[in-house]
Amino acid sequence: MSRSRSVDVAIVGAGTAGCYAGATIAEAGYDVLVLERKTREEAGHIACGDALKGADEFPDVISRSKLEPAMTNTEVDHGRFELPEHGTVLNIPVPGELAVIDRFEYGKAIIRGADDAGVEFSYDTVVQDVIQDGNRITGVKARRKGEPLTVEAEITIDGAGALSILQDKADLSQATFDTNVTYSQFCSAYREIVHVEEEVEWKDALVFKPTKRAAGYLWYFPRTGTEINAGVGFQMNEEPMQLVEDLKADLATRPEFEGATVEDKLGAALPTRRPYDSAVAPGFIAVGDSAGHVNPTTGGGIAGAAYAGEYAGEQAIRALETGDVSERALWDYNERVMDHYGGRYAALDVYNIMATAVEVSELTSLLVSLPGENLAEALYSGSTDFGLKLKLQAAIGSFGHWGTILDFYKTKRHADELLDHYERYPDRPSALAGWQRERDAIMDRIYETTGAEAKY
Repeated sequence: MSRSRSVDVAIVGAGTAGCYAGATIAEAGYDVLVLERKTREEAGHIACGDALKGADEFPDVISRSKLEPAMTNTEVDHGRFELPEHGTVLNIPVPGELAVIDRFEYGKAIIRGADDAGVEFSYDTVVQDVIQDGNRITGVKARRKGEPLTVEAEITIDGAGALSILQDKADLSQATFDTNVTYSQFCSAYREIVHVEEEVEWKDALVFKPTKRAAGYLWYFPRTGTEINAGVGFQMNEEPMQLVEDLKADLATRPEFEGATVEDKLGAALPTRRPYDSAVAPGFIAVGDSAGHVNPTTGGGIAGAAYAGEYAGEQAIRALETGDVSERALWDYNERVMDHYGGRYAALDVYNIMATAVEVSELTSLLVSLPGENLAEALYSGSTDFGLKLKLQAAIGSFGHWGTILDFYKTKRHADELLDHYERYPDRPSALAGWQRERDAIMDRIYETTGAEAKY
């Protein structure tokens, strides 16, 4: 039996962005329906590295007190970069507050927070298509527990995650919405929750380790001293890794995991690319992973998703109040994202691009040579200041790799140039094409300097 619903806002996906958007809109008194493909019991169970940064500054529509029970380790204060080829470990400070979380508990907490704000959830609901009237998205078609469901909405928010089906189904050709998106701009990852009997000695650190390819990485994030999120990932434009076997092989080399038991296994894809140039179309907003709102060097996406949800929610409220859901009316959402973190993430993506053109040995030598504080700043801010003294230290410490060091500093200058350009993100859709042309010229210089293949 087919069912139909009509709401102010339909949101696809009960992740961070969807819940924060829904709570923001529902708290203002509008009807919000979140469509979630998982069951009520499984909703919130998502593959994640479990590192949560900056929760003390999250939007307060879902209070921190609701999130705190999911924060299982708040003692982490640095990253531990293990570089076996050099027989060394780099300890890099992590700026700001950081917690390792139980992602399932966190997922359930944000759903409860959105529910408390008045959001309605439709579980067991698989969205299959969009409803479109000309250029405007007017809702979605889905199946709930096998039965057809049509949801009409003034605004549809896409929080369905990486490579969302909504963007495949919608005709966005007449909008500025970014369609320059391919699988090669994403990362494939797999993680296990591993229990050990004795506490690991690095329970206050996020552990990172390169794989044999520059575009691959391993991580070990301690939820507690004895419960570890262990994972592996690789860029999807590279030769595929055997994720399960590669992780198993590395675990076998680590004495602290002898006799360990695996409690949970999950895989996922995540964007390791710049944020979408535009994530709006008439009646449509993309948020979180669905719009590339992830730090491309760390994979961290929870904070960006929370703010994207708040910004999208506030923009949706303004559009509903005025009765104007056009692309121009939703544009301020793009500006707020770019101003807050979008430009920074785009600049960080430059280092991802460089990594695809550098051998692992060259990359690790570069890491060893750079001062930790500046490396930490580069990983999170998108830019860092290297004075002459630090450049000389880096060069002396990297004898035999000076070419890579020189390319890095050239690339850094281009990343700074790109960051400056994002600060001039246009205030209207009609100006986007000109801004993109200038940005693409900067990207051409980045590809020339790094020798990397064009990513976009």
